[in-house]
Amino acid sequence: HVQLVESGGGSVQAGGSLRLSCVASKSSACMGWFRQAPGKEREVVAQIYTGGGSTYYADSVKGRFTISRDNAKNAVYLQMTSLKPEDTALYYCAARSGGYCFSRAYDYYGQGTQVTVS
Repeated sequence: HVQLVESGGGSVQAGGSLRLSCVASKSSACMGWFRQAPGKEREVVAQIYTGGGSTYYADSVKGRFTISRDNAKNAVYLQMTSLKPEDTALYYCAARSGGYCFSRAYDYYGQGTQVTVS
């Protein structure tokens, strides 16, 4: 079992920036960020293959968000810039033990951190 702890959420005005952090209890082949807005399904935001650094971004965040990792710390980060009101959601860190990283099927999720853009 992998435990994930997120931090860095908050409230920001449109056009602003936030950086989310996530620390895992042990290493995972794939890590990523998902989000869920009220009344909507959880969606993939960004994912990273911790071995080689390959990344995937949802079209809605390409060019604005950057996912990165620090394997020594079992950590993953999400730098969010040019934030829009539609980015408002509960953001979850997620981990997958193996297989194809760029999918919706992740094994472990954190508790989530709220991002509100006004």
